[in-house]
Amino acid sequence: MSGPPVRSMRFLATAASVAARALGATLRLDVVGVESVAPLWTARRPIVYAMWHGRILMAPWVNARLRRTHGARRVTVLASRSSDGELVARYVERFGLSVVRGSSSHGGATALRALIRTLRDGDDVVIIPDGPRGPRGQVQSGVIALAASTGAALVPMAIAARPARTLRSWDRFQIPWPFARIVAAFGAPIVFPADAEQEAARRELTAALDRVTAEADRRAGHPPALATSWSAAGTERSA
Repeated sequence: MSGPPVRSMRFLATAASVAARALGATLRLDVVGVESVAPLWTARRPIVYAMWHGRILMAPWVNARLRRTHGARRVTVLASRSSDGELVARYVERFGLSVVRGSSSHGGATALRALIRTLRDGDDVVIIPDGPRGPRGQVQSGVIALAASTGAALVPMAIAARPARTLRSWDRFQIPWPFARIVAAFGAPIVFPADAEQEAARRELTAALDRVTAEADRRAGHPPALATSWSAAGTERSA
């Protein structure tokens, strides 16, 4: 990108990060499952976090909060080389996070090598396994390859809020309302061997992500029908 598009991305990313911080100041954060990941933080063991695309909005804010309160570490975020990825990259950078650019369709091999170096240096990374364009709730193989090749613990996580607005986007993107209750939930770490069978590993991670997302929804106060149907189409305001 060059010229006005770059300026527009900078403006949008700055505005979004300011809005997210202002929104975050009103939220009531509950953290679930931190006991499963805190020993990894203490031991400086590298982590690959995975979460569904529709729940990423407040993830940089949650990371910043947990760095202050629970001893979490800064993460490196994988963002695609698309215009959407450019916006994501600039947005997370405003929370002090590092970015690696690439996706399965463009720059994936280069990005994978960079993420492997990051993990071997002892740092954590975040992968959105159904991003950047879906299909929603379907794990792509890159996150499995990354965790298996490095031996890093793969931690499924989810963020849920109530009340919140869920958009009619492909990922059912969730935006908390001010003064909402927000839940950050961590699942049990998964360690895949270097020779992990890809399809079995994908099924295992998909199930773990679905469980932790349903748990975050439940803890946020969504009724069971909503907490177990996050992948259904539609737009809603959860009261």
